[in-house]
Amino acid sequence: MTATQTTDERPQDETLAGPIDYLAVEFPGARLTGEALSALLDLVSHGIIRVLDLRVARVDEDGEITIVALTDLDGDGLLDLAVFEGVQSGILGDDDVAASASLVQPGNAVGLLLYENTWAGPFVAALRHEGADVIASGRIPAAEVIAALDELEAAESTGSA
Repeated sequence: MTATQTTDERPQDETLAGPIDYLAVEFPGARLTGEALSALLDLVSHGIIRVLDLRVARVDEDGEITIVALTDLDGDGLLDLAVFEGVQSGILGDDDVAASASLVQPGNAVGLLLYENTWAGPFVAALRHEGADVIASGRIPAAEVIAALDELEAAESTGSA
């Protein structure tokens, strides 16, 4: 904070940055149906997330990894993800793509998505403005949450809760 800046003023260069997450997704047969793309577009258009990097690689039957241009994932000449062409912050490198591709079965593709949770940006900025810092963050897999809720429900129905 500068000497003339009050606690209610924010530096001009401060950005509202939400938490950054990534997903690595395996696509059997290297095929996309479009359903997930539609959901991703909705998240972006509603300002919930901002795509920082979107990279795709195919793993050939012999295990060779080929990084694929987002515009033509299946090599059929049709533009599959043209809306995301050029979405690369540079944070995800070829080594990240290769590491993720090593996790999928031959004949499949892997998609890597690096995104900002823009919905949280104003909240995190307000916390920082108050002098607070986010000291931990994490994810609980949905399957674990569902299992825990199922256990609680079962315990309640038997009266052992």
